[in-house]
Amino acid sequence: MEQYIQPFIEVSKNVFKEFLGAELTADRPYFMDTKTAADWDVSAIIGLTGEARGAVVISMKTALAARLTGILTGTQHDDLDDEVVDAIGEIVNIIAGNVKKNLEQTFKLIISLPTIVQGWHHEINWPTGQTRIICIPFTIFQAEVFSLAVAMESEK
Repeated sequence: MEQYIQPFIEVSKNVFKEFLGAELTADRPYFMDTKTAADWDVSAIIGLTGEARGAVVISMKTALAARLTGILTGTQHDDLDDEVVDAIGEIVNIIAGNVKKNLEQTFKLIISLPTIVQGWHHEINWPTGQTRIICIPFTIFQAEVFSLAVAMESEK
């Protein structure tokens, strides 16, 4: 499984460094319980189909989402306005698109448009079955955290 998760870690670090000038530290990935609602305010979801199926989800608090959007746009944001929601969707889109390129030798993948879920303590309804969800916690700006969750099941 590590060979599939490592590209998500490396791509995330590269995207945040290149687009936001921010260094990420990846904490220890773990298997996520599909029924547990996390302490996040916003999640951006990209679906994966093709020779593998699943989803990539980036989740964070409002303050971090607003701060990242401010860095991207050069404007102040305090809440989950349309620009913040769009920015978080674009971040997960860039991550999923770059990982897709890295995995093309293994899987032919198609990624969906981002879907955004808002609201404190929201829950993502993951696909049922044998797919395991791996959560990669990241630390940014020395103390702020967010997560990237990946569920991928091969069709091969």
